[in-house]
Amino acid sequence: MITKENKHKAIALTQVSKEDVGSPQAQVSILTARIKEVTEHLKANKHDFMARRGLVQMVGRRKRLLKYLERKDFDAYKATVSALGLRK
Repeated sequence: MITKENKHKAIALTQVSKEDVGSPQAQVSILTARIKEVTEHLKANKHDFMARRGLVQMVGRRKRLLKYLERKDFDAYKATVSALGLRK
């Protein structure tokens, strides 16, 4: 589970304004941090299929948010992808 400090760090990478916590960029950043944590968990616990299912759901949600962001604001999409180091 993502800690409060890690969540704030993740949001700070891509937030649009000081008060921003719900923009697509911030949501993608939070999901990326959670995906990294679950991936590390699954390396140690290969048979945790519920965690694997949650990981697949998070990846799908992040994919949909990125697709939305790409459609609505391409510059913000490119900045988000480069800030988070995602392959696109």
